[in-house]
Amino acid sequence: MNDAQADFEVTARIEGCGGRAGRLHTPHGTIATPAFVPVATKATVKAVLPEAMADLGAQALLANAYHLYLQPGADLVAEAGGLARFMNWPGPTFTDSGGFQVMSLGVGFGKVLSMDSGAVRSDQVIAEGKERLAHVDEDGVTFKSHLDGSRHRFTPEVSMGIQHDLGADVIFAFDELTTLLNTRGYQEESVERTRRWAQRCLDEHHRLTVAAPDKPRQMLFAVVQGAQYEDLRRAAARGLVGLRDPAGAGFAGYGIGGALEKERLGEIVGWVTDELPEDRPRHLLGISEPEDLFAAVAAGTDTFDCVQPSRVARGSAVYTADGRFNLSAARHRREFVPIEDGCDCYTCAHYTRAYVHHLFRAKEFVAGTLATIHNERFTVRLVDRMRAAIEAGEFAELRAETMGRYRDRRGART
Repeated sequence: MNDAQADFEVTARIEGCGGRAGRLHTPHGTIATPAFVPVATKATVKAVLPEAMADLGAQALLANAYHLYLQPGADLVAEAGGLARFMNWPGPTFTDSGGFQVMSLGVGFGKVLSMDSGAVRSDQVIAEGKERLAHVDEDGVTFKSHLDGSRHRFTPEVSMGIQHDLGADVIFAFDELTTLLNTRGYQEESVERTRRWAQRCLDEHHRLTVAAPDKPRQMLFAVVQGAQYEDLRRAAARGLVGLRDPAGAGFAGYGIGGALEKERLGEIVGWVTDELPEDRPRHLLGISEPEDLFAAVAAGTDTFDCVQPSRVARGSAVYTADGRFNLSAARHRREFVPIEDGCDCYTCAHYTRAYVHHLFRAKEFVAGTLATIHNERFTVRLVDRMRAAIEAGEFAELRAETMGRYRDRRGART
């Protein structure tokens, strides 16, 4: 299957908006979309075995090219037979390009959705108490390793080489991720720089693919930037859609990345999907909260990844149909019931809130494992239900029912 258009098919649509269900075909299996792709940053979802991720219904995993480049090294992963074989994962894999680290190392913000978009604009912005570890120029990015301070250089060509060594089914073009606090002028420059880098990625991806004809094919996705500006988002998408490699092929799919204002997520994603071809898959980077997933699916996104379900689980926060709460709170000490009634995950089938509460209070490592299994299953199952609802023509009803019930117990109803 050499034609990128044949890698993805739409099977159902949401009436009145851009949302759809579909199937994304990869050498390691087909992903039914929309789908949540859990993040296995260093070739593992923290605290959970890859086998457990398969058991809880994950269709694919996403690993971090930057982290695997630093440790253990992309060459070692290639020698092991590629990312999937290295981590004993039987299904499709994604790798990001390292572009997110340009932002997180450069300015120290870990979560773009948490930024104050009303703050003063500055191109020298940096998070309080952080050191600037990355510097961007036209050719690429020079950065210091967060592990030992050693200096490294990423360019579009280097990123492609790393991701080809890692061997994921879906890889992403190297991009520059700006913040909501950058000036409009810098956002314009960055969108153009990302487009130029995307062309270099296409060219290098083509060269590496031709040089290794026996390797499983890899689908290269571009990344659309443009922050909170409609004209930049639309222009960025159109510019990437128009790019071609030396053989005349465009990108196999498109990622939607960068800084997004949470309260406008669906609107911003909709600007982008309006400009993207219908026959190519769209991946939204770094999103997993229930309200954000519904908004993004309705706007036409097919796959998502995010560290949030596992990250908050290690701090005792768990998701349920009635909202998110912290298991370490004293009120759960004698609750001899599952984390969520009706949940089919391994944790809920075998353990009580009281037991997991005890593990967190006792600082036992397995607490994070059990909470992560539940949170990842909750998120995977929620998006699976969205897909079934789209196919049944009942997405609007599912959204209203789910978000009418869901409450973040740290605050107001979401």
